Amino acid sequence: MQDLLNEYKETKKGLNTAYEERRSAAEVGNEEAMAERQMIGEMRGEVEWIIEWLETGRRPGNKRGIERQAAYQREKLMDPVRMQAFVARSTAGSPANLTEWQRQQIEDALCCLTERERDCYVLVHGEGFSFEQVAELLILSKSSVQTYVTRAQTKISDRLNNSLFLVG
Repeated sequence: MQDLLNEYKETKKGLNTAYEERRSAAEVGNEEAMAERQMIGEMRGEVEWIIEWLETGRRPGNKRGIERQAAYQREKLMDPVRMQAFVARSTAGSPANLTEWQRQQIEDALCCLTERERDCYVLVHGEGFSFEQVAELLILSKSSVQTYVTRAQTKISDRLNNSLFLVG
């Protein structure tokens, strides 16, 4: 990786030199030199962008990296496939089937929720319904469903952090 970075830096030096060499010809009004200088300028910008990406390990221009996303964007409390398998309670030979231990862990995580929070959480994360669909099913407002799911996620997160039963 370091070799690649060094090669790009050498390329950047060569492009800077070529860009400066065409400065006097472009100032005189030579159209060909101006076009070459513009193309070299664009190439310099691309090389600088690549160098920044290689040095920082993240896409240039982003305001925040993946490690700084908001908690709700990066945190998955439970594997969605496991949650869907829990709701389906299937026993066929699917790889999404849960062992009895996994089923007990999910039950333990969900036991701290109120009935309404559990219903909303299971419908959204287990069945894959949208907030709007759950609101229609349970005769609630969409914002109420969001609130119940958020509360459920908070309680499950606390339960995961404090329960020895949910380790492993």
